[in-house]
Amino acid sequence: MKHVHKSVLLWYSPREMYGLVTNVQDYPQFLPWCDRAEVLQTHEDGATARVHIAFAGVHQAFTTRNVQVPGRSVIMNLVDGPFSHLEGTWLFTPLQKPGQVLPEGQDPIDSPACKVEFSLNYAFASRALSLVVSPVFDRIANTFIEAFVKRAEQVHGPR
Repeated sequence: MKHVHKSVLLWYSPREMYGLVTNVQDYPQFLPWCDRAEVLQTHEDGATARVHIAFAGVHQAFTTRNVQVPGRSVIMNLVDGPFSHLEGTWLFTPLQKPGQVLPEGQDPIDSPACKVEFSLNYAFASRALSLVVSPVFDRIANTFIEAFVKRAEQVHGPR
């Protein structure tokens, strides 16, 4: 099984970063390897989404069930696709400047900065799939968080 863990400190609020991660249908606009993405079903606690990969001659799709806590986390679990195992977590931790206190009544997810952590564990369903898809997916997984940082700059402006 492969594991990716990345984190970054950003001058964007947890709410802003959470919004970028959960707007799955926008992925093709900024993820060069994403051919298509759609929310298949919404649930009280999240959504089921399907992402289509088209990169370096590899075409695959996978579906995840995403449990979402607005502005705080997204937990992804495999529904179907070329994996035997896929689980991922996005965490959005509010940050303040030293000594800064949030105004009374302000939700911490509106803090001026946050720590974004992305963790992904995955394994492919067969050796043949692993040989073909793994190099592409490894590259995607390792650049995923950077793509969302660039998207934050596009959508919310540089900070």
